[in-house]
Amino acid sequence: MRRISVAFVALSLLLAACGVDTTGLSPKSSKQPKGNPAALVTVTEYGDFQCPACKTAHEFITKPLLQKYGDKIRFEFKQFPLRTIHAYALEAAEASECAADQGQFWEFVDIAFARQVDLSSSALRDFAKVLGLDADLFDRCVRSGIKEGTTKSDEADGNALDVQGTPTYFVNGQKVTSNTYQALADAVDQALKQVEKAPL
Repeated sequence: MRRISVAFVALSLLLAACGVDTTGLSPKSSKQPKGNPAALVTVTEYGDFQCPACKTAHEFITKPLLQKYGDKIRFEFKQFPLRTIHAYALEAAEASECAADQGQFWEFVDIAFARQVDLSSSALRDFAKVLGLDADLFDRCVRSGIKEGTTKSDEADGNALDVQGTPTYFVNGQKVTSNTYQALADAVDQALKQVEKAPL
């Protein structure tokens, strides 16, 4: 009897999601890079909003890196939710893409990591309110699952690059083997030197 009721609830939720009004929503990703979009050195992070190491890295690696290099680099965040161990990672990833549609991706990233201990479905809605997002649009976007495709696309890219965990950083496509600020800064410095030496 319990199995039947669980299956019924799951089916009901699926049908409810299918019935969400998707007017004004897009399956595409709107998230923009930080730093200089035209920079010749690209730093890419594969992250998970429920990953404690990602929270630490955001504060002590990503933020200082952006502060130091500014417009010398293009910094991209790719979704890599570890859904088998983090219950809200996938929903948080899709929610961040929904926030991006309203021009608040990086603000959402900041609050999601800052309040990671509170992460839940309702907390994601609270984050949206704090950021002043259109609550109805955001909620419909998350509930519809319309961002599943763009999230899976990021995951597929990570799998192709042999991402094993989060965070994982790349500099111009080369994996940084140590998750420390110094290792990432050294990789960026090396890439900048290569760019400077390259013929025009």
